[in-house]
Formats: sequence, structure tokens, C-alpha cells
Amino acid sequence: MSASPAKPARAAAGKETLAAFLSAYRRQPGVYDEMLDEAGALRPHYRPLIEALAAMAPAERAARFRSSRQYLREAGVFYRVYGTGATEDDRGWPLAHPALVIDSTEWTALEAGLVQRASFLEKLGGDLYGTRALIAKGRLPAALVGRNPEFLRPLGRQGLTGKPLIRFIAVDLGRGPDGRWWVLGDRTQAPSGAGFALENRVATSRAFPEIAASLKVQRLAGFFGKFRDSLFALNGRGAQPRIGLLTPGPANETYFEHAYLARYLGFLLLEGGDLVVHGSSIEVRTVDGFKPLRVLWRRLDADFADPLELFPKSYIGTPGLVRAVRSGEVEIVNALGSGILETRALMAFQPSLAEALIGGGLTLPTIATWWGGDAAAAAHLKAEAERLSLDRAFPQGASARGPVLQSQDELRQSLDLDALGVVGQEVAALSTAPVFVGDRLEARPVALRVFLARDEDGWHVMPGGFARVADATRATAVSMQAGGRSIDVWVSSETEAKPVTLLGPPQARFMRRVPGALPARAADNLYWLGRYAERAEVATRLLRLYAARASLARPGLLETEVKTLLATLGVDVAAPKPAAGLLTLVKGAFDIASRIRDRFSPDGWRVLGEIVELLSESLASEAEDDADLSDVTSAVLTRLAGFTGLVRENMYQFAGWRFLACGRSIERGRATAGVASRILGTDAPEGALEALLEFVDSRVTYRRRYSVTLSPQTVLDLSVLDPLNPRSVAFQVNTLKETIGQLPGVQPGASLDQLSRRVARLQVRLATAGPVEVDQAFLDRIAGDLGEISDLLTQRYFAAGPDTAVSGLDHE
Repeated sequence: MSASPAKPARAAAGKETLAAFLSAYRRQPGVYDEMLDEAGALRPHYRPLIEALAAMAPAERAARFRSSRQYLREAGVFYRVYGTGATEDDRGWPLAHPALVIDSTEWTALEAGLVQRASFLEKLGGDLYGTRALIAKGRLPAALVGRNPEFLRPLGRQGLTGKPLIRFIAVDLGRGPDGRWWVLGDRTQAPSGAGFALENRVATSRAFPEIAASLKVQRLAGFFGKFRDSLFALNGRGAQPRIGLLTPGPANETYFEHAYLARYLGFLLLEGGDLVVHGSSIEVRTVDGFKPLRVLWRRLDADFADPLELFPKSYIGTPGLVRAVRSGEVEIVNALGSGILETRALMAFQPSLAEALIGGGLTLPTIATWWGGDAAAAAHLKAEAERLSLDRAFPQGASARGPVLQSQDELRQSLDLDALGVVGQEVAALSTAPVFVGDRLEARPVALRVFLARDEDGWHVMPGGFARVADATRATAVSMQAGGRSIDVWVSSETEAKPVTLLGPPQARFMRRVPGALPARAADNLYWLGRYAERAEVATRLLRLYAARASLARPGLLETEVKTLLATLGVDVAAPKPAAGLLTLVKGAFDIASRIRDRFSPDGWRVLGEIVELLSESLASEAEDDADLSDVTSAVLTRLAGFTGLVRENMYQFAGWRFLACGRSIERGRATAGVASRILGTDAPEGALEALLEFVDSRVTYRRRYSVTLSPQTVLDLSVLDPLNPRSVAFQVNTLKETIGQLPGVQPGASLDQLSRRVARLQVRLATAGPVEVDQAFLDRIAGDLGEISDLLTQRYFAAGPDTAVSGLDHE
């Protein structure tokens, strides 16, 4: 009896807390609010989420937000912002909270409309690249195809095969004031955002796992599993399970997503240079030979795909790719030329096109559009130019000449000069969704991008999407480049969401699998990552050595030699900020690591980024004396040691790791031999022996093995010839020989190739030499031999196929 009155009391307290939590939230007039209805009450599907957030203390919410940011930071999620000119800036992923919640009943209706739209776009693409009956019957002006840079004439009949030209698309949606969803645009070229949607889900679920579970949020993995299976089905039975994801490369704003999706789905991340067309077949250039490839998921704009038949100035395409497509030897998802379906001018004709292609109207309405090529529409555009949003009628192809029209004034002027190139649309009044700004919820305009994939059973919609919220309270468009943020999209369900995995069904017998053939480009980058990381360490050790000695005495002959060595590495000790040279070297390693993010430890990536930040902050400080320089170099060495340990402990030790290890061994061996030759020379200056021991970090080892007194023979033996000292030249060569013996194409017991033979001879020379033989000429020869070994490694594995030897150059 005494317990029953307490329940209403607790409920009342909860309502007061909820009211206080929402007190700062203001529903914007004239737009649809995703969280509140017209009366200001919580919509039922949002209530569990908002009540759970309101029940949390501000400190707990803040801690959960931090946990999601920490995950994104540690996972290395970023996007690239393009500035004015050629400037670029990599920024951490701007995830906001809470998620956009969509009711399951509403989602079912939206899903049906999206599937209908995807089917319509599929048939439209087939007609434009087939018989073009829509043009022949007058339903579509010929200029929309003839003037369109996205209509690829070399593939003008590819639709006649009957195969779908699109298999993975996105549709941008906005909700109007009446609550209906409107289509803002279609993305059929190389739609981005699906990978970021996955990362949003992981980060949000880690921050609010119990809320996601209570709402029975539908999972995303099943959608990606079906899409992956559909690509393997295209590959054909009995074919190698090898699918490529074709990326423009690290300079692209969504490169992280490309690397993430390739890793998540088990695809090869490929650039145009990784592919070679032989006859009509396409192959991947790997360190183990040319490997056939039949299916490519394209994230590269079509114009750049083939410099022979498309855009001749493309440096990121594959010559002959269009020929391979015409022959039917390769399946590209989406097909080259499918970007024509993104043409804004087509939206003005979609109602009549839908009647012709699918026998009825489209369920999801399209935002009102007028094309200037129609006389009546052009007159309307001129009369309503101030009210409408004007844009280019056609996509701006890579080969287009002249400035890109951007301002509304320029577009208004072009209505008199070239009305066919202008399209006008109603200004979208986007709905608003709740977003935390600090610890307050504010209403912000939101746009939703949803994704669809096709398999043999038809089109499937990802149960969620990629939502963007504007930074301003009023906006008609949302752009990540303009400061927008992203939020997760939760589609609730009536049933418990079942766990989904992409690992496949359990096998009766477990089989451990090793990674497939490594693309030559990736191997090349891994090799040079090892070299540049080691080069940065060499320069840091030398700079610390110079700073320590310069702070104690006037520079002498030894300091002059160290200064010369640093100059060869790009470090100028006479400059106001000598650490600037170190920053250049570390950035070199960081940039190379950015090209292989799908094969590289996220922790290692983060450590390299921390070193860049450390040196950048040091350069920004006003003072940098020798003592400060010693502190900075010591801090850099500590982090470089952490990087080395992370690579050794976290990276799968197969072909990629071995090439990275080869790079480190060659660079360290060459550097040690070069430093020893320079500072000892024919007449070692005072302090040279101590300096060499400090450079190879072997002072403690020396004291334990030898007397306190230094002699050239003992120092050179420990630094150059001792096979047990991990800093010695002999240790690097022994490691190199063992690693090269495990590279692709090297068979134990077979005749040695030129590379293996050269390493074996160098190992014998070091193993049989005595300390008295280690003079300047000996050391210079060792350094030269390691340089030639680098050339041979490049020739065999990076410059061409492994059976072809061409001249290779060392990256000096």
C-alpha cells in the first residue's frame, strides 16, 4: 500500500525533467519538425529516445558524446575540405547527436517509393544507352543527351545488353512542410556516404547502446551483405573471389570511406594505375604477377576512368578500360556513363518518363523543376529567377571548357545566352531535427541520403541512411564542406533486431585463409613508408645529437660533419627552426600512410599524426633553443618507437608487412653505414666514437660488453658487424635476407635470383669481416650495395610484373 503513491510521484518528476530538458528547444515556424508535432508534443517514435536522454545527467551525456568522438578519432575517420586555390584540410568526422529517428510504418512506405524510383532510373538508363525510344517518341528532348557530358559516346549502346547499368545508388530526400518526403536529387555516378553511415552507426551505438536496443533499431550489415553477395555473383562461379573498389586516390574528399568499405567488404582497394588491360581483359598488377579481375565497384567519376577514350588528361584512369567494358570482360558498378541520370534537367520530365517506363506516376514526388531548353519554362525561369534556385542543367564533365557557373547572377545572365544550360528549381524548405549544441537541443535543417543496392531479386533499401544537419538554424541545402554535421539514422522496428555478420555461415571445418595477392602500388607504398619512417628517426637522432653537443661547446669538426649529414636529409641546423626539416620528413611518411589506410594500423596512423602535431606546435612556439630542441627530438623519438612497436605488434605479418620491414632494414642499414663513414672517416674527430654509439643507441650495450674505454675496433664491431645488435648494419642485412626469402616468387632451394644473390653476398661480406677491415671505403661500399638492393627490389616487385625486370630508380 505504501509503495503505490510513489509511482505517480516519480512519473511527475520525470515529466518535469523532460519539460526542463526541452525548454530551450524552439520549433521553427513553417517547417516540419521531426521530433515535435504541430501542438509541440513529442512524436511517439521519438519519445523513448528523448526521455532516455533527459533522464541522463549532463555529465553522463557529455561522457557518452566523448566516447563516440574517441572511437571516430581512433578509427581515423576523416573527410577532406577543399579550400580556396589548392589548399586542402583533413578534418575529423563531425558526428552530432542524437540520431534521426524514422517510424517503421513510415519507413515501409518510403522504402516502397524508393524501390519504385530505383526501378525507374534503371529503365531510364537502359533506354538512354539503348534504343533511345524516349527521344524517338518525343518524350525527351535530344539535347538532354546530345549536349550532356555524362553521355559517353564510346559506350552509347551498352544498354542493349539488357544488364542493369546501375546497381548501387543514393537518393537525396528532404521533408516538406506537409510532412511528405521529396526527392532532391539522385546519385548514380559514384554515390558517397554509405561508409560514413556505417561509422555513424558504430559510434552512436557505442555511445547509446541501450537506447538503440530499446528502439529495436534495424541493422545495416544485412544490406551490405546482400550487396557484396551480388557482386560475387557477377564474378561468376568458379572465378577467383576478387572484387575491386576503384578509388580516385587519397586526394579525394571521401577517400577514407573508400578504404573503409574495401576493408569492411573484403574488396581490393585499387587505383587506376593498379589495373592493366591486356587485350580485352583487365588485370591487377600485384607483387605476385598479374591477376584477373572481372568486377569493379567504381568510386571514380567516369570521365577519368580511361584516358584513351574519355578524358585524355586523366592521370588516375586505366588506359583501355572502355574497351574491356565493351567486350563484356569486366562488370563495372555503376556502369561508366550512369552519371547521366544525375542530370538535373531530367527531373523536369520525370512524370511523363515514368508513365512511359513503369506505366504510372512516381510515388515519391520530385522537387518542381524547369529546364531552360523549353520556351515556356525559360520564360518562367526569367520571370521567377529571384525566387527559384538556378543551377547548371548538365553535370560539369571533366573535359568541359570555360569557368564553372556558380553564382545566381551568372546563371540569370546565361538565360539570355544559353538557356538550354540552365535549370531552375523550387527552393526546398527542409524539415528540422533535434541536435545537441553544447548541452542544449536545437532544431536544425536536415537532409537525408538513402542507399539502394540491386541483386538478382531486385532493389533493396538500406534501413537507415546518411543524414546531414546544417550549422545554421535556417538553410535550404546542407553541405559537409560548408560546415554541416552528420547524424545517424535509426529506423525503428516492431521486432527485435537480429545480429548480422558478414563473416558468412559457419563451416563444418575451419580453414585459415591468408590474404590474397598484394597490389604492387600498395607494396610500393608500404616499402617507402618503412623507409621514410626510418629516415625520420635517423634525422631526429642526428638532430638531437647536434643539439646536445652544440649546447655544451662551440661547434667543432664533429658538429660540422653531423650538420652535413643533416643537410642531406633536408634538415638545416642554421635555420631559425631546424625542426622544420623533421616535420617535412614525418609528413612524407604520413602522406604515404594515407595511401594505404586499408592496410595500415589505425593506431600507427594516429601516432604519425601525433608526431606531425607535436612538430607543428614546436614550430609555432616563439623560442626554440638547443635545450628545447633536445626535448622535442626526444619526444619525437619516443613516438617513433611507439609507431615501430605498433606496426610490429598490430600489423598482420604477411606480404605487406614484409615490404615495410624491407624498407626499414634498408634505410637503417644505409644510414648507419653512411653516418659511421662520415663521422669516423680517415681521421675521426674528437667525440666521434661516443657520437656513433649514441646514434645507434648502443651506449648501455657497449658498457656491458666492453670496458669503459672506447676503441675504434669495439665501437665499429658493435655498430656495424655485431649480428645480435638490432641497431647494427649486420643485423639489418640478416633481417633483410630472411624477409626477402619470404617474399612472393622466392622458392627455397631454387636458384637465387639477382636480388637474393646480392643480399646473400652482402651478408657474407659482413659476417666474415673483422673490425680492422671496416674503414671508410668498406662502409661506403655497404651503403652503395644496400642502395642497389633497393633498386633490384623496386624492379622486381614495383616497377612491373614480377617476371619482368626494368630499370628502377631509388627514391632519393
